Amino acid sequence: MDVQKYGPWAVIAGGSEGVGAEFAVQLAEQGMHLVLLARKPEPLEATADACRAHGVEVRTLSVDLLAADAFDRIREATDDLVVGLFIYNAGANTYGHEFVTGDLDRFQAVIDLNVTAQLKLVQHFGAPMRERRRGGLLLVGSLSGYLGAAQISVYAAVKSFCRTFAEGLWLEMKDHDVDVLELVLGLTRTPAMDRAGLKMDRPGQLVSEPRDVAAQGLANLANGPVVVVEQFEAVAERNSGHNRAELLQQARASAKKLLPPPTE
Repeated sequence: MDVQKYGPWAVIAGGSEGVGAEFAVQLAEQGMHLVLLARKPEPLEATADACRAHGVEVRTLSVDLLAADAFDRIREATDDLVVGLFIYNAGANTYGHEFVTGDLDRFQAVIDLNVTAQLKLVQHFGAPMRERRRGGLLLVGSLSGYLGAAQISVYAAVKSFCRTFAEGLWLEMKDHDVDVLELVLGLTRTPAMDRAGLKMDRPGQLVSEPRDVAAQGLANLANGPVVVVEQFEAVAERNSGHNRAELLQQARASAKKLLPPPTE
């Protein structure tokens, strides 16, 4: 990690556990000061303590990114800092349901977390990077964005949007020496996935580990616009094919083996 280019401070949205916590620890190991944003204060503080053990400064903010005052609170916590790296790792799926019988407000929350909040923060932290002509924006994406899926149709759609947005942002920022990367994750062994009840230990199931994923993201910051976690590259290529109906049916059959039964 080039602290001269990406430092001295990094802000991680979704920095309390899983891949976000690994980003934080690995950056701390390399001397980067951190601002960690997440909803749950207990894992947030635990990750902060682990990072402080490497001798860096760490600020924490327990914040719901969908709250009306979230942006103002984030600005208050960071406006006195030179932020050279912004990582958006907060785009989880918060609601799975068939669309036409689902709750539109809850679908909107999925859109706002993955799109609205991300765009606002990327613009806020990206504009000073553009002016300084240095920095990095790392957006955590999902393999779900390569193919539509039942029960998570809105989530898959917003992840597709995010990847396309990252590509355009990369073009806009490259002439100003700011790196943009969307790191596309497949199934990853995180606390959130455990809470979702996914059957990750089935024979032959591809699963990545948070530390490996974070390391790949940080190592590839300058290799944007899009990098797929190594073991899922073939899946991303396959799911970009033209026979969409066949691909959708195959993916649905695989998902049924992985996911818990849908809720009504």
